[in-house]
Amino acid sequence: MNLLIMRHGEACTQIHEDAQRPLTELGKLEAKVMAKWLKSTNIELDAIFVSPYLRAQQTAQTLYDQLKLSIPLQTLDLLTPAGKAGEVHDYLDGMISLERYENVLLVSHMPLVSYLLAELSIEKSAPIFATAAIAQIDYNKQLMAGHLINHVCPDDFV
Repeated sequence: MNLLIMRHGEACTQIHEDAQRPLTELGKLEAKVMAKWLKSTNIELDAIFVSPYLRAQQTAQTLYDQLKLSIPLQTLDLLTPAGKAGEVHDYLDGMISLERYENVLLVSHMPLVSYLLAELSIEKSAPIFATAAIAQIDYNKQLMAGHLINHVCPDDFV
């Protein structure tokens, strides 16, 4: 199955409450660029799990609109910047087996996206994610881990 881990687009830094920081114009453009890339992969998403923070919600909504999706966006409190990768992994494995998902996208934040990649990939790599970057894992449901097969960011398409 395809497991995609995405960092939100660039967010405004002049808001005092972290959870309420909106995307900048560049962040909105980054999300649109990555939606275009996702469309080119022909991956039909079964589920999108997104942090409750505004910038992640806006990133997910941009993808949703650009890809003309009909699946619901599912807000997951585990996906905040301070979330724990092990807890997200456990939740995902349960949902994947219960719902029989084949293509799942997570939209979250640094540092959690790096920790998730290390937690969910056999390679255990934890690279820094540029804003709106997406890591693609070929996830083996039986092993509950997979191989990193792609890591792309908006700058790859300039």
